[in-house]
Amino acid sequence: MGRVIVVQYITLDGVVEDPDGSGGTPFGGWAMRYGPEGVAGDKFRLGDLLETGVLLFGRRTWDHFAELWPGRDTPFARAMNQADKAVATSHALPQGAWRNSRAADGPLGEWIAQTIATRDVVVIGSGSVVGALREQDLIDEFRLIAFPTAVTAGRRLFPDPVDLELVSSEMTGPASLTIHRVRGRAA
Repeated sequence: MGRVIVVQYITLDGVVEDPDGSGGTPFGGWAMRYGPEGVAGDKFRLGDLLETGVLLFGRRTWDHFAELWPGRDTPFARAMNQADKAVATSHALPQGAWRNSRAADGPLGEWIAQTIATRDVVVIGSGSVVGALREQDLIDEFRLIAFPTAVTAGRRLFPDPVDLELVSSEMTGPASLTIHRVRGRAA
């Protein structure tokens, strides 16, 4: 049985909104202030999940990534571009916008249940998708890259209480990667 893994850039005060500044918020771009070392490569340690799992995006995040990733040619970019990608949307995706992308069929909870029967699902960014999955208690793991900054504004990853178990912690460039399992979920 697969897992639902959420990967997020996050500030010390829990903000996940606008890490690259593309949202135009006054506090945006907080992750980019540390240079490309903070966000380049497989910082979330996805490894084989890029080949065996499904990347799940909300529509706005997918639209943004579909502009950024297809033209990149690093080993990690090639893996991202080759990965199976699903988008939580009720609208058709533009043909050929980003290779191996498709709309997630049906209600999100049902799509997740069908998919994790055989594969892991990795949710990248996509606050509305993460919120919907949290409401349905469908998330098994959070992989968070915390930057040493607090912005005091913006959407937070955890607007309400959650009980997590720390699995691992390591430095990754100027930030730290922590992996947390939702308490009570199997490894």
